[in-house]
Formats: sequence, C-alpha cells, structure tokens
Amino acid sequence: MHEFRWPVRVYYEDTDSGGVVYYANYLKFMERARTEWLRSLGFEQDRLVRDAGIVFAVTEAELRFLRPGRFNDALTVTARIVERRRASLRFAQAVYRENELLCEGSVRIASLDAARFSPRPIPEALLREIPDVD
Repeated sequence: MHEFRWPVRVYYEDTDSGGVVYYANYLKFMERARTEWLRSLGFEQDRLVRDAGIVFAVTEAELRFLRPGRFNDALTVTARIVERRRASLRFAQAVYRENELLCEGSVRIASLDAARFSPRPIPEALLREIPDVD
C-alpha cells in the first residue's frame, strides 16, 4: 500500500483555550497532506484548474478522535487511497504523534468541472500517477 506522510506542527492558533487541537483542525491537517500528496505526484491544484479545468472538493468526511493533540506537538498526517473511481478518490487518513494515533478518518474527494461544479473525470495524466488500490 502506498501511504503518503506529511509532518505538521501544532501552532497556538490550532488549539482551543485548553491548548488542545481544535477538532476541525484535523480536517485542515488532512487537507494539507492530500495537497502535498498531489504535489509530490507533480500536480499543482492551480494548474489543474487552469490547464484541465478541474477542482477537487470534499464530498464526504468521517473522523474518529482518539487522543488529543496539543500545542507544539510534532504530528505526522498520512493519506492512502482506498477507493478510486472515475471522478472521485476516497482516502484513509490518520494523524499521529510519534507512534500514537490521535485521529483517523475517511475522506472522499470529487473531481469537478471548475466552471459548473459538476462531476468530471479525473484527468488521465493524474490517474496514471496514482497507484492502484489494493
């Protein structure tokens, strides 16, 4: 299985008044990891809009919170494709502090026509770079 890993530092702005990572910020961390995964394959989202006329949008997200992240923690966010369709990808994602699992979830992104926001197939050039799902 091809798992992408991305480091994230918890800043003060990521936490609530108790110094714990605010729950919605785990979605932001996961978004960053997916963006960096795409970049690692040689695709920039602004160029996909300009050259291919597509954008990606989250259509489903399900998270499970297990342990709190805290201010100044060094985290690792993972992203692994578990389902590949013509116009969408589903990722299994997780956030770790060292080897301790803090949050895990499933996120589906859809490929959309940038002008109409209707489903559009993922470009072939990108599909060729995406590993097969086991």
